[in-house]
Amino acid sequence: MILISACLAGLNVRYNSTNCIDDRLQKLVLEKKAITVCPELMGGFSTPREPAEIVGGNGDDVLDGKATVIERSGRDVTELYMKGAYATLQKALEVGATQVVLKENSPSCGSAAIYNGEFNGTKIVGEGVTTALLRRNNIVVLSEEDI
Repeated sequence: MILISACLAGLNVRYNSTNCIDDRLQKLVLEKKAITVCPELMGGFSTPREPAEIVGGNGDDVLDGKATVIERSGRDVTELYMKGAYATLQKALEVGATQVVLKENSPSCGSAAIYNGEFNGTKIVGEGVTTALLRRNNIVVLSEEDI
């Protein structure tokens, strides 16, 4: 089984209530070859929500307590991102996921790039909180750009 970011399957779950549909990935869901997940919603967020970025590092640093996830207004939402990451890991283990395809650049889902934590649109090399946790548990994580 494959897990896919819900926004990539066409669900309007992104912070601004939009999606990033990828027809190839949506087809896998429709064919019951994949199921959708949204770490942010699984962590307790609603849609829409305020944009957030990792400040002080990347997803591994968040897991290690060395960085935080902060909303644009300054609210620390690290715990919700951690909750979503662990819920996604649990789901991956429950369904025996062999790989997970997550949305690039997200503070949860980024697998090669995330935003730099300054809310200025600059991307840096790094991975989101959920990706880091899944990889620590030997689950293959790809982005829509890798497909």
